[in-house]
Amino acid sequence: MEENRRNIKERSQQVYPMLKHPISNVKWVPLEKVVANDYNPNSVPKRELKLLYISILHDGYTQPVVTVYNKEQDQYVIVDGFHRYLIPKMFPDIYGSTGGKLPVVVIEKDINDRMASTVRHNRARGKHSVEGMSNLVFNMLDNGWTDEEVCNQLGMEAEEIVRLKYVTGFAKLFENAEYSKAWKTKRQLKIEREYNEN
Repeated sequence: MEENRRNIKERSQQVYPMLKHPISNVKWVPLEKVVANDYNPNSVPKRELKLLYISILHDGYTQPVVTVYNKEQDQYVIVDGFHRYLIPKMFPDIYGSTGGKLPVVVIEKDINDRMASTVRHNRARGKHSVEGMSNLVFNMLDNGWTDEEVCNQLGMEAEEIVRLKYVTGFAKLFENAEYSKAWKTKRQLKIEREYNEN
């Protein structure tokens, strides 16, 4: 039976080479069967962890947790995605939304390859550039979101928004205006003006 399954898998991968990628075989496994590794050097500050919660709450799980399967213990050991695993443990609404299960993919690696894979996953994510974030925030504001909405949805502090407004030159639009943390875009001012006229 196992040999037939392996033959089918090999033939399928010859016809559809993308099936060799772990993402082609996402499994929903009970959260209790997933365990952390003991070597991950990555840590996420509390604010970013809250943002991950908001992301999963609004968008659902969009990336599975990368694991290796420990057959003897019947456990999935995390290679990448510890914080995605942590969220349903901390937030009952997320746990309930998945029926207590976690999306995982399984890779087959020895311990050194797993450690290297963990670091590659962590480092490959990169960081947001200040200029890129500034332009993104400017566009969100210009499209009608308030400072508060941007802060809530991106996990930012009000002071960060003010700094990003200066970086983009957004503040130039208001150089003759009295300072305010709640500067508004042209679009926000137009909406407010139309509202006040009615």
